[in-house]
Amino acid sequence: MQRKRFKWSASFLMLIALGFTQHSDRELPVVNTKNGGLFLPDGFEATVVVDSLPGRARHIAVNDNGDIYVKARFADKGESVIALRDTNKDGRADIVKHFGGAAKERAYGTAMRIYKGYLYFSSELVVYRYKLTPGKLVPDSPEEVILTDDHPHGMHEHIAKPITFDDKGFMYVPFGANSNACQEQNRTPGSKGMDPCPILEDHGGIWKFDANKTGQLQKDGTKFATGLRSVVALDWNFQDNNLYAVQHGRDDLLRLWPQLFNGWQSAMLPSEEFLRVKEGTHAGWPYCYWDQMQSKKVLNPEYGGDGKIVGQCDQYEKPLIGFPGHWAPNDILFYQGSQFPEHYKNGSFIAFHGSTNRAPYPQSSYFIGFVPFKNGQVAGEYEVFADGFAGLDPIVNVSDAVYRPMGIAMGPDGSIYIAETEKGKIWKVTYKGNKKKFNKTAMAKMEQRKTMSHIRTPDFVNDNLDKDKPVAGGKVYSVYCTACHQRNGMGDSQRFPPLGGAEWVTGDKERLIKVLLNGLEGPIEVKGQAYNNVMPQHSFLKDEEISEVLTHIRSNFGNNASPVTTEEVAKVRASLR
Repeated sequence: MQRKRFKWSASFLMLIALGFTQHSDRELPVVNTKNGGLFLPDGFEATVVVDSLPGRARHIAVNDNGDIYVKARFADKGESVIALRDTNKDGRADIVKHFGGAAKERAYGTAMRIYKGYLYFSSELVVYRYKLTPGKLVPDSPEEVILTDDHPHGMHEHIAKPITFDDKGFMYVPFGANSNACQEQNRTPGSKGMDPCPILEDHGGIWKFDANKTGQLQKDGTKFATGLRSVVALDWNFQDNNLYAVQHGRDDLLRLWPQLFNGWQSAMLPSEEFLRVKEGTHAGWPYCYWDQMQSKKVLNPEYGGDGKIVGQCDQYEKPLIGFPGHWAPNDILFYQGSQFPEHYKNGSFIAFHGSTNRAPYPQSSYFIGFVPFKNGQVAGEYEVFADGFAGLDPIVNVSDAVYRPMGIAMGPDGSIYIAETEKGKIWKVTYKGNKKKFNKTAMAKMEQRKTMSHIRTPDFVNDNLDKDKPVAGGKVYSVYCTACHQRNGMGDSQRFPPLGGAEWVTGDKERLIKVLLNGLEGPIEVKGQAYNNVMPQHSFLKDEEISEVLTHIRSNFGNNASPVTTEEVAKVRASLR
Protein backbone atom coordinates (compact mmCIF):
# COMPACT_ATOMS: atom_id res chain seq x y z
CA MET A 1 0.00 0.00 0.00
CA GLN A 2 1.35 3.40 -1.01
CA ARG A 3 1.84 5.80 1.88
CA LYS A 4 2.33 9.55 1.78
CA ARG A 5 4.62 10.97 4.43
CA PHE A 6 4.58 14.46 5.84
CA LYS A 7 7.28 16.62 4.19
CA TRP A 8 8.37 19.61 6.20
CA SER A 9 9.73 21.58 3.22
CA ALA A 10 6.61 21.25 1.04
CA SER A 11 5.12 24.65 1.98
CA PHE A 12 8.30 26.54 1.17
CA LEU A 13 8.85 24.76 -2.16
CA MET A 14 5.31 25.46 -3.35
CA LEU A 15 5.61 29.13 -2.49
CA ILE A 16 8.86 29.43 -4.45
CA ALA A 17 7.31 27.63 -7.42
CA LEU A 18 4.41 30.08 -7.41
CA GLY A 19 6.67 33.10 -7.19
CA PHE A 20 5.99 33.94 -3.57
CA THR A 21 8.47 34.53 -0.82
CA GLN A 22 8.17 33.11 2.68
CA HIS A 23 5.89 35.31 4.79
CA SER A 24 6.17 35.97 8.47
CA ASP A 25 3.05 35.11 10.42
CA ARG A 26 2.96 38.76 11.52
CA GLU A 27 2.39 39.82 7.89
CA LEU A 28 -0.66 37.62 7.40
CA PRO A 29 -4.18 38.64 8.45
CA VAL A 30 -5.60 36.97 11.54
CA VAL A 31 -9.16 38.31 11.39
CA ASN A 32 -11.34 38.39 8.28
CA THR A 33 -14.48 40.51 7.85
CA LYS A 34 -15.81 38.38 4.99
CA ASN A 35 -17.05 34.80 4.82
CA GLY A 36 -18.21 34.76 8.41
CA GLY A 37 -14.61 35.38 9.47
CA LEU A 38 -13.08 32.47 7.55
CA PHE A 39 -10.13 32.48 5.18
CA LEU A 40 -10.83 30.25 2.15
CA PRO A 41 -9.20 29.46 -1.22
CA ASP A 42 -10.10 31.82 -4.08
CA GLY A 43 -13.55 31.18 -5.48
CA PHE A 44 -15.03 29.88 -2.21
CA GLU A 45 -17.52 31.76 -0.07
CA ALA A 46 -18.98 31.08 3.37
CA THR A 47 -22.29 32.13 4.85
CA VAL A 48 -23.21 31.89 8.52
CA VAL A 49 -26.14 29.51 9.00
CA VAL A 50 -26.42 30.25 12.71
CA ASP A 51 -24.24 32.42 14.96
CA SER A 52 -24.62 30.36 18.13
CA LEU A 53 -26.60 27.51 19.62
CA PRO A 54 -27.54 26.62 23.19
CA GLY A 55 -25.61 23.45 23.92
CA ARG A 56 -23.07 24.48 21.27
CA ALA A 57 -22.13 21.84 18.66
CA ARG A 58 -20.18 18.67 17.97
CA HIS A 59 -20.82 16.65 14.78
CA ILE A 60 -23.48 17.56 12.20
CA ALA A 61 -25.48 15.96 9.38
CA VAL A 62 -27.48 17.48 6.51
CA ASN A 63 -30.60 15.87 5.06
CA ASP A 64 -31.53 15.70 1.38
CA ASN A 65 -33.89 18.67 1.79
CA GLY A 66 -31.22 20.83 3.47
CA ASP A 67 -32.35 20.35 7.08
CA ILE A 68 -29.37 20.36 9.45
CA TYR A 69 -29.02 18.16 12.54
CA VAL A 70 -26.48 19.14 15.17
CA LYS A 71 -25.16 17.11 18.11
CA ALA A 72 -25.28 19.34 21.18
CA ARG A 73 -22.27 19.35 23.51
CA PHE A 74 -24.26 20.16 26.64
CA ALA A 75 -27.97 19.42 26.72
CA ASP A 76 -30.74 18.35 29.03
CA LYS A 77 -32.65 15.11 28.58
CA GLY A 78 -34.67 15.24 25.36
CA GLU A 79 -32.57 18.05 23.84
CA SER A 80 -29.53 16.16 22.56
CA VAL A 81 -30.20 16.94 18.88
CA ILE A 82 -30.60 20.48 17.52
CA ALA A 83 -32.56 20.62 14.25
CA LEU A 84 -32.23 23.64 11.94
CA ARG A 85 -34.26 24.69 8.91
CA ASP A 86 -33.97 27.64 6.52
CA THR A 87 -37.51 28.38 5.30
CA ASN A 88 -36.91 31.59 3.32
CA LYS A 89 -33.75 30.36 1.54
CA ASP A 90 -31.55 33.23 2.73
CA GLY A 91 -28.87 30.83 3.96
CA ARG A 92 -29.65 31.32 7.65
CA ALA A 93 -31.59 28.95 9.88
CA ASP A 94 -34.88 30.47 11.06
CA ILE A 95 -36.36 27.39 12.77
CA VAL A 96 -34.49 25.74 15.66
CA LYS A 97 -35.88 22.66 17.41
CA HIS A 98 -34.52 20.31 20.09
CA PHE A 99 -35.22 16.62 20.60
CA GLY A 100 -33.68 13.25 21.42
CA GLY A 101 -31.50 11.66 24.07
CA ALA A 102 -32.51 9.78 27.20
CA ALA A 103 -30.22 11.57 29.65
CA LYS A 104 -28.38 14.84 30.28
CA GLU A 105 -25.47 15.31 27.87
CA ARG A 106 -21.90 16.21 28.74
CA ALA A 107 -19.09 17.36 26.46
CA TYR A 108 -18.40 14.12 24.60
CA GLY A 109 -21.71 13.36 22.90
CA THR A 110 -20.48 13.22 19.35
CA ALA A 111 -21.97 11.37 16.40
CA MET A 112 -24.53 12.72 13.95
CA ARG A 113 -25.14 10.74 10.74
CA ILE A 114 -27.99 10.11 8.31
CA TYR A 115 -28.03 6.56 6.93
CA LYS A 116 -30.78 4.95 4.83
CA GLY A 117 -33.49 7.28 6.09
CA TYR A 118 -32.46 7.15 9.76
CA LEU A 119 -30.83 9.81 11.90
CA TYR A 120 -28.12 8.31 14.15
CA PHE A 121 -26.43 10.16 17.01
CA SER A 122 -24.58 9.31 20.19
CA SER A 123 -23.99 10.30 23.78
CA GLU A 124 -20.88 9.09 25.58
CA LEU A 125 -22.47 5.71 26.31
CA VAL A 126 -25.37 5.24 23.87
CA VAL A 127 -25.95 5.30 20.09
CA TYR A 128 -29.55 6.29 19.22
CA ARG A 129 -31.53 6.62 16.01
CA TYR A 130 -34.81 8.01 14.66
CA LYS A 131 -36.62 7.14 11.45
CA LEU A 132 -36.78 10.44 9.59
CA THR A 133 -40.22 11.51 8.38
CA PRO A 134 -40.16 13.11 4.88
CA GLY A 135 -40.92 16.81 5.13
CA LYS A 136 -40.76 16.92 8.92
CA LEU A 137 -37.87 18.64 10.68
CA VAL A 138 -38.43 16.73 13.93
CA PRO A 139 -39.15 13.03 13.34
CA ASP A 140 -42.38 11.63 14.80
CA SER A 141 -40.99 8.10 15.08
CA PRO A 142 -39.94 6.57 18.43
CA GLU A 143 -36.34 6.91 19.60
CA GLU A 144 -34.43 3.61 19.28
CA VAL A 145 -31.30 2.56 21.17
CA ILE A 146 -28.91 0.83 18.76
CA LEU A 147 -25.87 0.37 21.01
CA THR A 148 -25.11 0.78 24.70
CA ASP A 149 -21.64 0.91 26.25
CA ASP A 150 -22.35 -1.37 29.22
CA HIS A 151 -18.88 -1.47 30.77
CA PRO A 152 -19.00 -1.10 34.57
CA HIS A 153 -16.46 1.74 34.40
CA GLY A 154 -19.11 4.17 33.17
CA MET A 155 -17.43 7.43 32.08
CA HIS A 156 -13.73 7.71 31.27
CA GLU A 157 -11.35 9.61 29.00
CA HIS A 158 -11.57 9.04 25.22
CA ILE A 159 -15.18 7.89 25.47
CA ALA A 160 -16.60 9.77 22.45
CA LYS A 161 -18.45 7.49 20.03
CA PRO A 162 -18.32 8.76 16.45
CA ILE A 163 -19.96 6.44 13.92
CA THR A 164 -19.88 5.71 10.20
CA PHE A 165 -21.49 3.18 7.87
CA ASP A 166 -20.38 1.04 4.94
CA ASP A 167 -22.42 -0.06 1.90
CA LYS A 168 -23.35 -3.43 3.39
CA GLY A 169 -25.41 -2.36 6.41
CA PHE A 170 -22.67 -2.22 9.04
CA MET A 171 -22.00 0.52 11.58
CA TYR A 172 -18.47 1.22 12.87
CA VAL A 173 -17.92 2.58 16.39
CA PRO A 174 -14.62 3.24 18.22
CA PHE A 175 -14.25 2.35 21.88
CA GLY A 176 -11.49 4.67 23.08
CA ALA A 177 -8.83 3.55 25.55
CA ASN A 178 -9.39 4.60 29.15
CA SER A 179 -5.68 5.33 29.38
CA ASN A 180 -2.91 7.46 27.94
CA ALA A 181 -0.31 4.76 27.31
CA CYS A 182 -1.52 1.66 29.21
CA GLN A 183 0.73 2.42 32.17
CA GLU A 184 0.50 0.41 35.36
CA GLN A 185 -0.35 3.77 36.98
CA ASN A 186 -2.06 5.95 34.39
CA ARG A 187 -0.28 9.23 33.60
CA THR A 188 2.30 8.72 36.36
CA PRO A 189 5.94 9.64 35.62
CA GLY A 190 8.16 6.60 35.12
CA SER A 191 5.33 4.04 35.35
CA LYS A 192 5.88 1.16 32.94
CA GLY A 193 3.42 0.06 30.30
CA MET A 194 1.54 -3.21 30.70
CA ASP A 195 2.59 -5.82 28.15
CA PRO A 196 0.40 -7.22 26.76
CA CYS A 197 -1.97 -4.31 27.33
CA PRO A 198 -5.24 -5.71 28.79
CA ILE A 199 -7.12 -2.57 27.72
CA LEU A 200 -6.97 -3.76 24.10
CA GLU A 201 -9.40 -6.59 24.86
CA ASP A 202 -12.40 -4.27 24.72
CA HIS A 203 -11.04 -0.73 24.21
CA GLY A 204 -8.50 1.01 22.01
CA GLY A 205 -10.11 -0.15 18.77
CA ILE A 206 -13.04 -0.01 16.35
CA TRP A 207 -15.98 -2.44 16.48
CA LYS A 208 -18.41 -3.36 13.68
CA PHE A 209 -22.17 -3.70 14.35
CA ASP A 210 -25.40 -4.37 12.46
CA ALA A 211 -26.70 -0.89 11.70
CA ASN A 212 -30.34 -2.03 11.83
CA LYS A 213 -30.35 -4.05 15.04
CA THR A 214 -31.55 -2.40 18.23
CA GLY A 215 -30.45 -3.09 21.79
CA GLN A 216 -26.88 -4.12 21.01
CA LEU A 217 -23.99 -4.25 23.47
CA GLN A 218 -20.30 -4.31 22.58
CA LYS A 219 -20.26 -8.12 22.74
CA ASP A 220 -22.78 -8.19 19.88
CA GLY A 221 -20.27 -6.56 17.57
CA THR A 222 -17.00 -7.69 16.01
CA LYS A 223 -13.61 -6.17 16.78
CA PHE A 224 -12.65 -4.68 13.40
CA ALA A 225 -9.33 -2.99 14.27
CA THR A 226 -7.15 -2.42 17.34
CA GLY A 227 -4.18 -0.38 18.57
CA LEU A 228 -6.14 2.87 18.23
CA ARG A 229 -6.00 4.98 21.40
CA SER A 230 -8.65 7.56 20.56
CA VAL A 231 -10.59 8.09 17.34
CA VAL A 232 -13.06 10.93 16.86
CA ALA A 233 -12.60 11.49 13.09
CA LEU A 234 -14.05 8.47 11.30
CA ASP A 235 -15.52 8.06 7.79
CA TRP A 236 -16.24 5.37 5.21
CA ASN A 237 -14.87 6.25 1.77
CA PHE A 238 -17.34 4.91 -0.79
CA GLN A 239 -14.93 5.66 -3.64
CA ASP A 240 -12.60 2.84 -2.59
CA ASN A 241 -14.89 1.15 -0.01
CA ASN A 242 -12.52 1.49 2.93
CA LEU A 243 -12.74 2.79 6.46
CA TYR A 244 -10.54 5.75 7.38
CA ALA A 245 -9.71 7.23 10.77
CA VAL A 246 -7.46 9.95 12.17
CA GLN A 247 -6.13 8.92 15.56
CA HIS A 248 -5.35 11.20 18.51
CA GLY A 249 -1.82 10.37 19.65
CA ARG A 250 -0.78 9.97 23.28
CA ASP A 251 0.10 12.88 25.57
CA ASP A 252 2.62 13.89 28.21
CA LEU A 253 6.03 12.92 26.84
CA LEU A 254 7.59 15.78 28.81
CA ARG A 255 5.48 15.42 31.95
CA LEU A 256 5.99 11.67 32.22
CA TRP A 257 9.50 11.27 30.77
CA PRO A 258 11.42 14.57 31.22
CA GLN A 259 14.72 12.66 31.18
CA LEU A 260 14.02 11.60 27.56
CA PHE A 261 11.96 14.40 25.98
CA ASN A 262 12.11 18.19 26.06
CA GLY A 263 9.18 20.60 25.72
CA TRP A 264 9.59 21.02 21.95
CA GLN A 265 9.49 17.26 21.35
CA SER A 266 6.49 16.91 23.65
CA ALA A 267 4.67 19.64 21.70
CA MET A 268 5.41 18.10 18.28
CA LEU A 269 5.03 14.41 19.14
CA PRO A 270 3.56 11.97 18.70
CA SER A 271 1.86 12.30 15.35
CA GLU A 272 -1.88 12.37 14.78
CA GLU A 273 -2.14 9.40 12.39
CA PHE A 274 -4.34 9.39 9.27
CA LEU A 275 -5.00 5.70 8.69
CA ARG A 276 -6.71 3.47 6.17
CA VAL A 277 -8.27 0.87 8.45
CA LYS A 278 -8.76 -2.67 7.20
CA GLU A 279 -10.31 -5.54 9.12
CA GLY A 280 -7.58 -6.82 11.45
CA THR A 281 -5.53 -3.60 11.41
CA HIS A 282 -3.29 -3.03 14.43
CA ALA A 283 -2.09 0.59 14.58
CA GLY A 284 0.42 -0.03 17.40
CA TRP A 285 -0.99 1.74 20.45
CA PRO A 286 0.12 1.62 23.28
CA TYR A 287 3.44 0.08 22.34
CA CYS A 288 4.43 2.51 19.58
CA TYR A 289 3.80 5.94 18.10
CA TRP A 290 4.45 7.52 14.71
CA ASP A 291 7.20 10.17 14.59
CA GLN A 292 6.37 12.32 11.54
CA MET A 293 9.81 13.94 11.56
CA GLN A 294 11.68 10.62 11.41
CA SER A 295 8.93 9.00 9.26
CA LYS A 296 8.85 5.87 11.39
CA LYS A 297 7.07 4.21 14.28
CA VAL A 298 9.13 4.09 17.45
CA LEU A 299 8.71 2.47 20.87
CA ASN A 300 6.87 4.40 23.53
CA PRO A 301 9.04 5.15 26.60
CA GLU A 302 6.69 3.05 28.73
CA TYR A 303 7.98 0.05 26.74
CA GLY A 304 11.67 0.90 26.72
CA GLY A 305 11.74 3.49 23.95
CA ASP A 306 13.88 6.62 23.88
CA GLY A 307 12.42 8.39 20.85
CA LYS A 308 14.62 6.48 18.39
CA ILE A 309 14.32 2.75 19.10
CA VAL A 310 11.99 0.99 16.64
CA GLY A 311 11.87 -2.45 18.23
CA GLN A 312 8.64 -4.26 17.33
CA CYS A 313 7.04 -1.13 15.84
CA ASP A 314 7.77 -1.90 12.19
CA GLN A 315 5.07 -4.60 12.28
CA TYR A 316 2.19 -2.16 12.89
CA GLU A 317 0.12 -0.18 10.39
CA LYS A 318 1.79 3.00 9.15
CA PRO A 319 -0.23 6.16 8.53
CA LEU A 320 -0.98 7.66 5.14
CA ILE A 321 0.05 11.00 6.64
CA GLY A 322 1.39 11.83 10.08
CA PHE A 323 0.17 15.25 11.19
CA PRO A 324 1.98 17.13 13.99
CA GLY A 325 1.18 16.25 17.57
CA HIS A 326 -1.97 17.31 19.43
CA TRP A 327 -3.77 18.82 16.42
CA ALA A 328 -6.95 17.05 17.61
CA PRO A 329 -8.52 15.70 14.39
CA ASN A 330 -12.21 15.50 15.28
CA ASP A 331 -14.04 14.86 12.01
CA ILE A 332 -13.32 13.68 8.49
CA LEU A 333 -15.41 13.91 5.33
CA PHE A 334 -14.61 12.27 2.01
CA TYR A 335 -16.02 14.69 -0.55
CA GLN A 336 -18.34 12.97 -3.03
CA GLY A 337 -20.08 16.10 -4.33
CA SER A 338 -19.78 17.84 -7.69
CA GLN A 339 -20.06 21.53 -6.72
CA PHE A 340 -16.39 21.96 -5.80
CA PRO A 341 -13.55 21.90 -8.35
CA GLU A 342 -12.29 18.48 -9.47
CA HIS A 343 -9.26 18.86 -7.20
CA TYR A 344 -11.50 18.14 -4.20
CA LYS A 345 -13.34 15.12 -5.62
CA ASN A 346 -12.87 12.03 -3.38
CA GLY A 347 -10.40 13.90 -1.16
CA SER A 348 -10.79 14.22 2.61
CA PHE A 349 -11.62 17.30 4.64
CA ILE A 350 -10.39 17.05 8.24
CA ALA A 351 -11.52 19.26 11.13
CA PHE A 352 -8.59 19.98 13.45
CA HIS A 353 -10.21 21.04 16.71
CA GLY A 354 -6.99 22.49 18.16
CA SER A 355 -4.33 21.40 20.59
CA THR A 356 -4.48 21.77 24.36
CA ASN A 357 -1.14 20.41 25.58
CA ARG A 358 1.62 22.08 23.60
CA ALA A 359 3.11 24.12 26.44
CA PRO A 360 5.56 25.83 26.55
CA TYR A 361 4.85 26.46 22.85
CA PRO A 362 1.75 28.07 21.30
CA GLN A 363 -1.32 25.93 20.69
CA SER A 364 -1.68 24.60 17.16
CA SER A 365 -4.11 23.71 14.33
CA TYR A 366 -7.68 25.12 14.76
CA PHE A 367 -8.40 24.88 11.03
CA ILE A 368 -10.02 22.70 8.35
CA GLY A 369 -7.45 20.74 6.38
CA PHE A 370 -7.77 18.92 3.08
CA VAL A 371 -5.91 15.85 1.80
CA PRO A 372 -6.19 15.21 -1.96
CA PHE A 373 -6.78 11.65 -3.16
CA LYS A 374 -6.47 10.07 -6.58
CA ASN A 375 -7.27 6.45 -7.41
CA GLY A 376 -7.64 5.64 -3.72
CA GLN A 377 -4.23 7.02 -2.74
CA VAL A 378 -3.08 10.25 -1.11
CA ALA A 379 -2.11 12.55 -3.98
CA GLY A 380 -0.28 15.39 -2.28
CA GLU A 381 0.54 17.20 0.93
CA TYR A 382 -2.20 18.37 3.26
CA GLU A 383 -3.70 21.79 2.49
CA VAL A 384 -5.25 24.50 4.63
CA PHE A 385 -8.83 24.79 3.38
CA ALA A 386 -10.45 27.03 6.00
CA ASP A 387 -8.71 29.09 8.67
CA GLY A 388 -9.48 32.01 10.96
CA PHE A 389 -11.54 30.14 13.54
CA ALA A 390 -9.32 31.04 16.50
CA GLY A 391 -9.37 34.77 15.72
CA LEU A 392 -5.81 35.30 16.99
CA ASP A 393 -2.25 34.11 16.47
CA PRO A 394 -0.34 32.93 18.43
CA ILE A 395 -2.87 30.94 20.47
CA VAL A 396 -1.40 30.78 23.97
CA ASN A 397 -4.34 29.25 25.86
CA VAL A 398 -7.16 27.12 24.49
CA SER A 399 -9.74 29.48 25.97
CA ASP A 400 -8.26 32.34 23.89
CA ALA A 401 -9.59 30.76 20.68
CA VAL A 402 -12.93 32.29 19.64
CA TYR A 403 -14.03 29.22 17.66
CA ARG A 404 -12.79 25.62 17.39
CA PRO A 405 -13.87 23.64 14.28
CA MET A 406 -15.43 20.26 14.97
CA GLY A 407 -18.08 18.85 12.60
CA ILE A 408 -18.12 18.64 8.79
CA ALA A 409 -20.98 17.50 6.56
CA MET A 410 -21.91 17.79 2.89
CA GLY A 411 -25.23 19.29 1.82
CA PRO A 412 -27.41 18.08 -1.07
CA ASP A 413 -25.99 20.75 -3.40
CA GLY A 414 -22.37 19.75 -2.70
CA SER A 415 -21.68 22.59 -0.25
CA ILE A 416 -19.98 21.68 3.01
CA TYR A 417 -21.13 22.71 6.46
CA ILE A 418 -18.74 23.34 9.36
CA ALA A 419 -19.75 23.41 13.03
CA GLU A 420 -17.65 24.60 15.96
CA THR A 421 -17.78 23.81 19.66
CA GLU A 422 -17.30 27.05 21.62
CA LYS A 423 -20.37 29.06 20.52
CA GLY A 424 -22.20 26.61 18.28
CA LYS A 425 -21.58 28.61 15.10
CA ILE A 426 -22.20 26.92 11.73
CA TRP A 427 -20.92 27.96 8.30
CA LYS A 428 -21.99 26.84 4.83
CA VAL A 429 -19.10 26.88 2.34
CA THR A 430 -19.91 27.04 -1.39
CA TYR A 431 -17.84 27.41 -4.55
CA LYS A 432 -18.72 30.44 -6.68
CA GLY A 433 -15.75 30.49 -9.07
CA ASN A 434 -15.00 28.90 -12.44
CA LYS A 435 -14.20 25.24 -11.77
CA LYS A 436 -12.31 24.88 -15.03
CA LYS A 437 -9.91 27.68 -14.08
CA PHE A 438 -9.27 26.49 -10.53
CA ASN A 439 -5.57 25.70 -9.96
CA LYS A 440 -2.84 25.94 -7.34
CA THR A 441 -2.68 29.72 -7.53
CA ALA A 442 -6.18 29.79 -6.04
CA MET A 443 -4.76 28.03 -2.95
CA ALA A 444 -1.56 30.07 -2.67
CA LYS A 445 -2.73 32.40 0.09
CA MET A 446 -3.91 29.37 2.06
CA GLU A 447 -0.51 27.76 1.64
CA GLN A 448 1.07 30.90 3.11
CA ARG A 449 -0.96 30.38 6.28
CA LYS A 450 1.21 27.38 7.08
CA THR A 451 3.84 29.91 8.14
CA MET A 452 1.65 31.19 11.00
CA SER A 453 2.49 30.11 14.52
CA HIS A 454 -0.69 28.05 14.96
CA ILE A 455 0.27 25.81 12.00
CA ARG A 456 4.02 25.95 11.44
CA THR A 457 6.68 23.90 13.19
CA PRO A 458 7.61 26.04 16.23
CA ASP A 459 11.12 27.39 16.52
CA PHE A 460 12.84 25.70 19.45
CA VAL A 461 14.00 29.00 21.00
CA ASN A 462 11.99 31.89 19.59
CA ASP A 463 8.52 30.30 19.90
CA ASN A 464 9.08 29.12 23.47
CA LEU A 465 6.57 31.13 25.49
CA ASP A 466 8.75 30.82 28.60
CA LYS A 467 11.80 32.26 26.85
CA ASP A 468 13.49 34.85 29.08
CA LYS A 469 10.52 34.80 31.47
CA PRO A 470 10.04 33.37 34.94
CA VAL A 471 7.68 30.41 34.80
CA ALA A 472 4.39 31.30 36.51
CA GLY A 473 3.88 29.02 39.49
CA GLY A 474 7.33 27.57 39.12
CA LYS A 475 8.40 24.40 37.36
CA VAL A 476 5.69 22.25 38.94
CA TYR A 477 2.79 24.20 37.40
CA SER A 478 4.59 24.55 34.06
CA VAL A 479 5.42 20.87 33.68
CA TYR A 480 2.47 19.17 35.36
CA CYS A 481 -0.50 21.55 35.11
CA THR A 482 -0.39 23.77 32.01
CA ALA A 483 -1.04 20.93 29.56
CA CYS A 484 -4.56 20.53 30.94
CA HIS A 485 -5.52 23.64 32.91
CA GLN A 486 -3.56 26.02 30.63
CA ARG A 487 -1.28 28.93 31.46
CA ASN A 488 -4.26 31.12 32.36
CA GLY A 489 -5.91 28.45 34.52
CA MET A 490 -9.08 28.41 32.42
CA GLY A 491 -8.93 24.81 31.14
CA ASP A 492 -10.34 23.95 27.74
CA SER A 493 -14.16 24.18 28.20
CA GLN A 494 -14.56 20.47 27.58
CA ARG A 495 -12.18 18.05 29.27
CA PHE A 496 -10.23 20.11 31.79
CA PRO A 497 -11.99 22.42 34.29
CA PRO A 498 -11.00 26.01 35.12
CA LEU A 499 -9.06 26.71 38.31
CA GLY A 500 -10.28 30.26 38.76
CA GLY A 501 -13.28 30.61 41.06
CA ALA A 502 -13.64 26.85 41.42
CA GLU A 503 -14.72 25.66 44.86
CA TRP A 504 -12.59 22.55 44.34
CA VAL A 505 -9.58 24.91 44.43
CA THR A 506 -10.57 27.63 46.88
CA GLY A 507 -12.54 25.46 49.30
CA ASP A 508 -11.46 22.64 51.62
CA LYS A 509 -7.65 22.45 51.57
CA GLU A 510 -7.55 18.86 52.75
CA ARG A 511 -9.76 17.72 49.89
CA LEU A 512 -7.60 19.66 47.42
CA ILE A 513 -4.40 18.07 48.73
CA LYS A 514 -5.99 14.61 48.49
CA VAL A 515 -6.97 15.28 44.86
CA LEU A 516 -3.35 16.08 43.99
CA LEU A 517 -1.99 13.10 45.92
CA ASN A 518 -4.58 10.51 44.83
CA GLY A 519 -5.86 11.86 41.54
CA LEU A 520 -9.51 12.09 40.59
CA GLU A 521 -11.63 10.38 37.96
CA GLY A 522 -14.71 12.17 36.65
CA PRO A 523 -17.36 13.00 36.05
CA ILE A 524 -17.28 15.99 38.37
CA GLU A 525 -19.07 19.32 38.15
CA VAL A 526 -17.15 22.60 38.27
CA LYS A 527 -18.95 25.95 38.11
CA GLY A 528 -22.09 24.23 36.77
CA GLN A 529 -20.38 22.24 34.00
CA ALA A 530 -19.54 18.54 33.94
CA TYR A 531 -15.99 17.30 33.23
CA ASN A 532 -15.02 13.65 32.98
CA ASN A 533 -11.32 13.45 32.19
CA VAL A 534 -8.93 11.84 34.65
CA MET A 535 -6.83 13.94 37.02
CA PRO A 536 -3.73 11.75 37.52
CA GLN A 537 -2.22 11.27 40.95
CA HIS A 538 0.85 13.38 41.79
CA SER A 539 2.05 11.65 44.95
CA PHE A 540 5.53 11.50 43.41
CA LEU A 541 5.90 15.26 44.03
CA LYS A 542 7.62 16.42 47.21
CA ASP A 543 5.58 18.03 49.96
CA GLU A 544 7.14 21.43 49.29
CA GLU A 545 6.36 21.12 45.55
CA ILE A 546 2.71 20.37 46.26
CA SER A 547 2.61 23.25 48.71
CA GLU A 548 4.09 25.58 46.08
CA VAL A 549 1.73 24.66 43.25
CA LEU A 550 -1.45 24.60 45.35
CA THR A 551 -0.59 27.96 46.90
CA HIS A 552 -0.04 29.29 43.38
CA ILE A 553 -3.44 28.21 42.06
CA ARG A 554 -5.24 29.38 45.24
CA SER A 555 -3.76 32.87 44.89
CA ASN A 556 -3.91 33.33 41.10
CA PHE A 557 -6.48 33.09 38.26
CA GLY A 558 -8.77 35.42 40.24
CA ASN A 559 -8.50 33.35 43.42
CA ASN A 560 -7.66 34.80 46.81
CA ALA A 561 -7.56 31.81 49.15
CA SER A 562 -5.11 31.05 51.94
CA PRO A 563 -1.80 29.28 51.16
CA VAL A 564 -1.18 25.57 51.54
CA THR A 565 1.78 24.85 53.80
CA THR A 566 4.28 22.03 53.54
CA GLU A 567 3.16 20.84 56.98
CA GLU A 568 -0.46 20.58 55.82
CA VAL A 569 0.59 18.47 52.84
CA ALA A 570 2.71 16.20 55.04
CA LYS A 571 -0.18 15.69 57.47
CA VAL A 572 -2.61 14.68 54.70
CA ARG A 573 -0.03 12.42 53.08
CA ALA A 574 0.58 10.65 56.39
CA SER A 575 -3.18 10.09 56.89
CA LEU A 576 -3.37 8.27 53.55
CA ARG A 577 -0.72 5.70 54.38
